[in-house]
Amino acid sequence: MSISLAKGGKVNLSKENPGLSKILVGLGWDIKRYDGGDAFDLDASAFLLGANGKVPSDDEFIFYNQPKHKSGSIEYMGDNRTGAGEGDDEQIKVDLSAVPADIQKIDFTVTIHEAEARKQNFGQVENAYIRVVDEANNKEILKYDLTEDYSGQTALVVGEIYRHNGEWKFNAIGDGWQGGLAALGKNFGVNL
Repeated sequence: MSISLAKGGKVNLSKENPGLSKILVGLGWDIKRYDGGDAFDLDASAFLLGANGKVPSDDEFIFYNQPKHKSGSIEYMGDNRTGAGEGDDEQIKVDLSAVPADIQKIDFTVTIHEAEARKQNFGQVENAYIRVVDEANNKEILKYDLTEDYSGQTALVVGEIYRHNGEWKFNAIGDGWQGGLAALGKNFGVNL
């Protein structure tokens, strides 16, 4: 049975799912009524962070232009440029057993492509969520529905998985940012 989280909620993935190795992180959203003419192109990304909360190098930033980590532990499954359809709009696969030892947490984010030029923000998005699925049996472990109003925000840190005492845990974050992908990259130490 899937666990439903609220902002700030945490789940011990290792304890709740003994032997968990490969997960699928699904991110989904719908666009509210919008008549600006431009399509909404939301993009999921993953930042692999060291103990200092920064990426050890630009190679630890996984997104549409760098879809697979050199270790093979993280893979971005492709860019959905419209968000149309049911289910996950974008997915990132994580092999927990292959994540390099110096990576302490992985933050999952969503940004709006060309948000400022298109005058778009997350206040125009609804039904946004992140979910974690056990790839071995395709069962949803948890889901976090983002219910806040993110008007004026062009980037979201949706959730993160992190190591704690040899176990993997999930944290539902739901923090909105202004400045899109560039602001997130600067915060996490990526040179964009």
